[in-house]
Order: sequence, then C-alpha cells, then structure tokens
Amino acid sequence: MRRSEVLAEESILCLQKALTHLREIWELIGIPEDQRLQRTEVVKKHIKDLLDMMIAEEESLKERLIKSISICQKELNTLCSELHVEPFQEEEEPTILQLEKDLRTQVELMRKQKKERKQERKLLQEQDKELCEVLCMPPYDIDSASVPTLEELNQFRQHVATLKETRASRREEFVNIKKQIILCMEELDHTPDTSFERDVVCEDEDAFCLSLENIATLQKLLRQLEMRKSQNEAVCEGLRAQIRELWDRLQIPAEEREAMAMAMTGSKAKVKKVLQLEVDRLEELKMQNIKKVIEAIRVELAEYWDRCFYSQEQRQAFAPYYDEDYTEHLLQLHDAEIVRLRNYYEGHKELFEGVQKWEENWRLFLEFERKASDPSRFTNRGGNLLKEEKQRAKLQKTLPKLEEELKVQIERWEQEHAKAFVVNGQKFVEYVTEQWEMHRSEKERAKQERQLKNKKQTETEMLYGSAPRTPNKRRGLAPTTPGKVRKLNTTTMSSANSSIRPVFGGTVYRSPVSRLPPSGSKPVLTSTCSGKKNPRAGRHGGDKENLELNGSILSARTFKGLQI
Repeated sequence: MRRSEVLAEESILCLQKALTHLREIWELIGIPEDQRLQRTEVVKKHIKDLLDMMIAEEESLKERLIKSISICQKELNTLCSELHVEPFQEEEEPTILQLEKDLRTQVELMRKQKKERKQERKLLQEQDKELCEVLCMPPYDIDSASVPTLEELNQFRQHVATLKETRASRREEFVNIKKQIILCMEELDHTPDTSFERDVVCEDEDAFCLSLENIATLQKLLRQLEMRKSQNEAVCEGLRAQIRELWDRLQIPAEEREAMAMAMTGSKAKVKKVLQLEVDRLEELKMQNIKKVIEAIRVELAEYWDRCFYSQEQRQAFAPYYDEDYTEHLLQLHDAEIVRLRNYYEGHKELFEGVQKWEENWRLFLEFERKASDPSRFTNRGGNLLKEEKQRAKLQKTLPKLEEELKVQIERWEQEHAKAFVVNGQKFVEYVTEQWEMHRSEKERAKQERQLKNKKQTETEMLYGSAPRTPNKRRGLAPTTPGKVRKLNTTTMSSANSSIRPVFGGTVYRSPVSRLPPSGSKPVLTSTCSGKKNPRAGRHGGDKENLELNGSILSARTFKGLQI
C-alpha cells in the first residue's frame, strides 16, 4: 500500500474521531437534535468546501502541467527544427509531472544551444568583417535570420581561419616588400610621389589594404625600383670600368685614384654624378694625350688578339693599328675595335678558355715528350722522373678527352651562329690535327736523325773502335797532356783485347767482330797473334804499309792520323 493511501485512511479516522468528539460535546452541553443537525451540516460544509478547494487547486495544477507540456512540446519541436536535430522522444511512458519536467529541461537545453550558435555566428561574422576589410574581400555569405547548423558553423570557422592565414601571409609579404622598396628608394634617392607610394612608405602598416590587387601593384612597384636600381648599378659599373680603363691608359697616379675610392662603390645618384664627372674629366684628358691612349689601346688589342687566337692575317686586317697619324678619328676606331673584341671574347669566353687550356696542356705534353727523349733525364734524383712519367701518362689521357669536349662545344656553337670557329686562322679541328701531325713528323724526324747518328757512330767504331761510356779512372797514372806526343806501341795491337790510346788520353776499344773496311775492297784477315809481345814488332811496325788491328785493316795514312 502506498504511503499516500495510508495517510488518507488516517485522515478519515481523524475526521471520524473529530465528529465523535463533537457529538460528545454537544451531548454534554445538551444541544438539541435539530441544532446538532445544523452544526453537523456546518462541519460537513466546512470539510466539503476545504476538500473542494483542495481538489480545485490540484485540478488547476494538472491543467497547468498539461498546458506547459503542450507549450514545451511545441517549442521543443520548433527548436529541433531550427537546430536541425531529431525531435525529443521519451523512452518510457512518464507521468504528467515528469513529462513536463523533461520537456522543460530539454527546451532550456535547446534554447541554450540556439543562443550559443547565434553568438558564435555573430562573433565569426565580426571577425569575417574585419578580415574582409583588411583583405578587401566580400563578407562570408551566411543566413543571419536562421539558426546556423553545426556544419555551417564549422565551415564558417574554417573560412575565418583561412582568412587569418591569408592576412598573416599577405602582411608578411607586404612588410618584406615594403622594406625592399624603402631600401631601393634610399639607394635611388627617390621620394614617394604617388598616393600609393605614400600609402606604402608613410602610412601605418595596419591601415594598408592587403588585397591581391594591392599586393600585385606593390610587387610591380618593387620590380620597377629594382630595375631602376639595376640600371643605375650597371651605369655606375660601366662608368667605373671606363674610369679604370682611362686611368690605366692615361697612367693616372695612385694618389689621384685613391681620391675616388669613396665613389668606386654604391650606385646612388650622387655617386653616379661623381663618376660621370670623373669620366668627363678623363675623357678631356684623354683627348689631350691621344697618342699615349692609342698606344695603350694597341697593347690591350694585342692581348685580346692573343686571347682570341687571331692569326696574323686577322691582326693585319685592322689597318688603323699600324697608322701613325694619331687623330681623334683614329682613337674612335681603336675604341670601337677594342669594344668589339671585348664583346667577342666575353661572348665566347668559355670556348677560348677551353682552347687556352688545351694549348697549355699541349705545350706541357710536348715538354714531357722532349724530356722523354733526353738521355740525361735518367741521371735525375729525387723521383722527378717518376713524377714526369705520371704527368705525361695523365696528359695522354686528358688531351683527347679535352679535344672531344671542345669539338662538341664548337660544333654546337657553329650550328647556332652558322659560321666557323677559327683558331689562328684555322678551324679548331684542323688546327688540332695539324699540331698532332707536326708532332708526329717531328718525332719521326728525330727518330731518323738518331738512326743516322747511330749508323755513323757504328761506322766510326768499325774504323776506330768504340769509346767507353764512362771515363777510365786509374790510380797512379799522371794526367795526360794534350800537347805531348807519344809513340803508339805496336806490340799492343796484336792482342784481341789490346787498346789504342787516342789523342786526348781516352781508351779506344776495337770492335768485337771483324768487319769490312768502308771501301769493302780488301779481304778480311784474321789475327794469328798469341797475345805475347813480339820484340821485333816495334822495329818493323813503321815499315809496313798496312797494319792489322783485331781483324780490321788500317791504311798508313789512317795510322799517321792516330799518332800523337
């Protein structure tokens, strides 16, 4: 049994006790029956009125709850529709009071969500408006009347975040470009003369509109200033180069050059003005020293001719080089020619440097070839011979490779320019081929000379014997005197290993094999001497017309030439 039902039964018992107590009082007082009925009616009426009033109040509460449920249900449906959420559904069948409470709680929650969404949309709209004003962009399109969905709010947040990143990147770009613009303007001594330039340089950075159009205009302004700066730098560098050239030609002393040291750097307008004044002064001085200037240009021309590998015909083609009538027109011709040569060299510098490298390697290769054919190199000390051989072997590998690279570059250049690349009046390939042919011819000629020399030496040895390769070092022998005459001991001629002392004290050895004399008309005789001394050989040696010397026949006239 419910507690409320127990309390109801207790209320009935209390009422019965009260009525019983009233009757007892009335009985004691002696109130008549009719009055007792009246009094009982009054009690009944009071109790009934009280209960009716209580019932009415409870009925009113029920009506209010039902009405509240209806209102909350309608509002909740509306909120669910606005917030794009599923309608609220009770899991169990609740009482009126519980239903009203649940609906009221859900309505309050929905109202809070609606309020929060609207507040976030308002905040995002304010941020979007501020960012769009800075970036000069249209505001984000979102319905302000309806409640935004979670997806719409998420997209709006992403859009605002993107705008913030865009503003940050554009601001950084603007600040960097602004710094560069200010530096360029300072370098050019330029004062902002348009409203846009003043907005960029003079106004607050936060006030500048970071639109794509303004950024593009800003970049264009920077490019224009940089172009002017580059032009100024090029003009100043040209003036400096002209000044240095005139200094060298006019042989300006170092003291005067140091006075221009401050103007030899930078490209500001005042620097450019100072440089121009110096050029004008030097040009005037050049006209006063025209002969010296032309001679200096001719020295430079000769250097460029060498660098460009000009042939003698190409050099002679510039006739003013040999003109001795020093006039202003002659100077102009020389100036134009040196400018043309400079441009020609700079335009083909890579090729000329490659040819120059080949020339240097070629000369070094020829030097090693010359040393390789020199017998005295074997007396070297300190490992130089090994180093030279390594370098020579390296050059033999690198030279053909370098030639091939140059051939490819020159062929490409000739295709682009539709003309031949000339070195010393020849095509490079022909020039290289000619150098190799000359080298081979020179080697062949040297080889033939050596063979001829060896042949002559062999014939001489056949006649006179072979000379020793090293000096004869003997102890106890007094040095020979060139002017002293000695008789040839003929007793030593009969031995196969005997020797003849020549005029200057050297030892001459006979040929080991019997050969015919140069005439080839007399037969070969074999020596029959036993190697012992013949005492009579000395007496009869001078009477013989011919002498036998180790199988070789010497005439008397030849023998007289050997006597000292």
